[in-house]
Amino acid sequence: MATLLDGIVQHRVSTPRLAASVLERPAESATSTVVFIHGNVSSSLFWQPTMLGLDSSIRAIAIDLRGFGDSETLPVDATRGVRDFSDDVASVLDSLAVERADLVGWSMGGGVVMQFMLDHANRVNTVTLVSPVSPFGFGGTRGDAGELLSPECPGTGGGGANPDFIATLKAGVADDESPASARTVFRTAYVADPVAHTEYEDLWVESMLTTATGDDNYPGDSVTVQAWPGFGPGRRGVLNTMTPDHFNVSAIVDLPTKPRVLWVRGVNDAIVSDASGFDLNFLGQLGVIPGWPGAEVAPPQPMIQQTRAVLEKYKANGGEYTELAWDNCGHSAHLERPAEFLEALSTHIA
Repeated sequence: MATLLDGIVQHRVSTPRLAASVLERPAESATSTVVFIHGNVSSSLFWQPTMLGLDSSIRAIAIDLRGFGDSETLPVDATRGVRDFSDDVASVLDSLAVERADLVGWSMGGGVVMQFMLDHANRVNTVTLVSPVSPFGFGGTRGDAGELLSPECPGTGGGGANPDFIATLKAGVADDESPASARTVFRTAYVADPVAHTEYEDLWVESMLTTATGDDNYPGDSVTVQAWPGFGPGRRGVLNTMTPDHFNVSAIVDLPTKPRVLWVRGVNDAIVSDASGFDLNFLGQLGVIPGWPGAEVAPPQPMIQQTRAVLEKYKANGGEYTELAWDNCGHSAHLERPAEFLEALSTHIA
């Protein structure tokens, strides 16, 4: 069972798709429902302080995606992009009799929310994206329009994960001595200033260690390709759901009904960035990975630029969005700037 903060309750929700774990901050006479979707290598536990900070009239729900938290571990079909996840979310909301909600998605969860917008637009009141994956996926594209670098998408997907990190997740290593431990990755990648975020650090590490590992889950499988760095995405598992051959949610710009969008990000984000430390093309450019073929063939992905371009088109087509970019903040604005994030979210959904 998950470690819960006072005021949070946990439910086991059975749906035709999966048995899901759901955290809830109940409201006695709810006027609205906010649904929180976590990112990769995390779980609903990360949302608890935000849920507790919302107005008491709001029902707050956080769902563990398949293979994360206390939800059932089921295979992830990456050829559907993140639709296995977004369809799971829809099935959980059906089981909870939630017809419409305000959706909040972090990192990969932002991609799940954008997919949910495409498939269930009539169920969405507002959308909040926290350091979301680019609408064109993670890696393997260039320019505002997410032009595919190669049909093989070399350097993206399951083959790009650190095998030492996978091993520590599988073994449940929570210490801070290994450079590949969950705690070290949290401190170096999830937040800009780890010293300022120690109060709940054990809880965050607990959350990360719930990640199911393997070809069907995290990170997924890969295939050998001729182009540098020698691998491309497979068809199974989490990282392959966000490769550009499988994932593209830029069609949100054409939705006939467009929910208001709040986009919150940290300027010092190490993961979703135009200079991402998790983009193998950027690492190749730095010389970290030898043999990089150059910017003409393998340029770093302009992730922020792409998200802004899509949201600008969303706005031009009748939608509305607000971008908040915070200095001295990394990949986790809801953890690093909790008061500001809560104020921005509450204003947005009001």
